[in-house]
Amino acid sequence: MPELLDAPSWHDRMQAHEERADRLTRDHLARRQRQEKHPVYDFLFEYYPVRPSHLRRWHPGPGLDLAGDPPHAQWRDYRVVDGRTTLDLEGFWARRGEALMFIRELLHRTNLNPAHFDCFGLHEWAMVYRTDSPRHDLPLRLGAAGSDAVVEKHRIRCTHFDAFRFFTPAARPLNLTVLEREDQPAHDQAGCVHATMDLYKWASKLGPLVPGELFLDCFELAVDARVLDMEASPYDCRAYGFGVVAIETPEGKAEYVERQRSLAERGKPLRDRLVSLIDHAEATTLQG
Repeated sequence: MPELLDAPSWHDRMQAHEERADRLTRDHLARRQRQEKHPVYDFLFEYYPVRPSHLRRWHPGPGLDLAGDPPHAQWRDYRVVDGRTTLDLEGFWARRGEALMFIRELLHRTNLNPAHFDCFGLHEWAMVYRTDSPRHDLPLRLGAAGSDAVVEKHRIRCTHFDAFRFFTPAARPLNLTVLEREDQPAHDQAGCVHATMDLYKWASKLGPLVPGELFLDCFELAVDARVLDMEASPYDCRAYGFGVVAIETPEGKAEYVERQRSLAERGKPLRDRLVSLIDHAEATTLQG
């Protein structure tokens, strides 16, 4: 039997979650109100199909029922049984089980595959290689010719298909491996900054399975991963208050690897929790 949270307890947790989500999204919402674009942070709401309102919605997660009259009683994938509002795991699994097993397999394989810390964020450089139309409206820190030279002096070792698919045509053959969507579980690995960032995406797709606090943990990690991604990119983001990780230098490479490892260490327990939540949902459904 799931633990029952009384009304004051779940109300406090929900309020704390909403206040935390508001702090994390306040600047983005203010910019949107002013119709201002941000070349670093907008990615987290445009590339990923997540709105601030999604981040603000608190779910207790499996194993916690809510007493009283919570708003969840009116939400999809919840039901009320004997005065307890509970997550309808069976219904959710029936509707989303195939997608959940895909996510579970990808996250599990990402943990099992050897982690790499030798890519130095060169995927962003490969996206501007020999092109007149970079993806972001930002100056190139080393100019077009300087950026191309960085690519040509390094071996591109990208393992993440959703980065590789944005490589310019001239850069794609330079990657150590030609990546395909169907091979993603074989290549994604925990050292990858984009695989770490994607924990936020997968948490959003797990919906009510993910406790609200865990969802925001994944979002905060994605923010930090995105900052490293752009500070180590060929773009000059200093006008927006960001630093430079000059990966074309030994010192920049060392900084990138140090921060990349830190992100990977923070991501592992979050990835483990997402896998465990899917496993729990499957086991509960089979027992039912």
